[in-house]
Amino acid sequence: MNVNGRHFRTIWLKESDPKIVQIINQQALPHRFEILDLSTVEDIRRAIKDMYVRGAGLIGAAAAYGMYLAACEAGDGTFDRDLLAAAGILKNTRPTASNLAWAVDAMLSALSGREGIRAEKVEAARRGADAIADGDAEFCRNIGAHGCGIIEALAEKKGGKAVNILTHCNAGWLAFVDYGTALSPVYAAFDRGIPVHVWVDETRPRNQGASLTAWELAGHGVPHDLIPDNAGGHLMQRGLVDMVITGADRVTRRGDAANKIGTYLKAAAAKETGVPFYVALPSSTFDFTMEDGIREIPIEERDPEEVRYISGKTLSGAIETVLICPETTPARNWGFDVTPARYITGFITDRGIAEPSEAGIMKLYPEAAV
Repeated sequence: MNVNGRHFRTIWLKESDPKIVQIINQQALPHRFEILDLSTVEDIRRAIKDMYVRGAGLIGAAAAYGMYLAACEAGDGTFDRDLLAAAGILKNTRPTASNLAWAVDAMLSALSGREGIRAEKVEAARRGADAIADGDAEFCRNIGAHGCGIIEALAEKKGGKAVNILTHCNAGWLAFVDYGTALSPVYAAFDRGIPVHVWVDETRPRNQGASLTAWELAGHGVPHDLIPDNAGGHLMQRGLVDMVITGADRVTRRGDAANKIGTYLKAAAAKETGVPFYVALPSSTFDFTMEDGIREIPIEERDPEEVRYISGKTLSGAIETVLICPETTPARNWGFDVTPARYITGFITDRGIAEPSEAGIMKLYPEAAV
């Protein structure tokens, strides 16, 4: 994607020093565009845990580059042991997104027990991490191509009027290496001249919709409006939403989907009002070892301070963090909820559109069939 006329991915190796991983600091957006240098496994761990990077695909790519940095740090005689230790550290940063463990395991599989001198192993790690990042971007580009057809069909039914799309959280290019998932079809449709308009949920408590999705859409020129999280049902009742597209952090083989907290409520409202509800995801987000998402998907509970405090720009231009409740009020902060497959119209994947059932998913992923 472009930022002020320059193409950026969300993560890359520094051109002048390929042992430094560079990221866009998502904590600084939308008011500052800032690039951070990460040079150790601990830097990567902190960036994932504290959400300097976030989003299923980007977390996976960051973990892959973390394994590359682990290879750079590993000793000659302790290479495999050091990689395993780094893998454990990275896997424990955030539990819900399946892409993280998938990427770490892919790197371990490619590097553990590998013969050759240490420099060759480090180079193999770099190539492996680059391949995971490149694959994520290509997956998301294909998601856009497949999802664009759905938007185009809706536009034809509306006689060329704008298709109103509601999304929750941020599943644009900032959540992946490039293109994104839920927003990839939107960008593809917009670039083809199909009229679109996006309802952007603010997405409390961290406001990824307000701070990230709105920033992305504005930068790309896509018409959009920011709305409170609890306005979606009202808009659906009034016929102002033609479809919902969200991302996902983990999807079971039967089609239950974990995504940012509040997604389930949007899906329930869409089901009640007959609005199509799509989930966009790359292949790496499927967890074919799980069946029942509500019982099996681990749900991350984050720091309650994210609920109690909110950050923003004041009228004077200063960036401030303020308390929004009484000082003694406790809070709880679950990061995700699970939408059952029965509420989902279809999955927009890099391989095509899948029906929200085990049979439908297995048609696209026959290698995962039992």
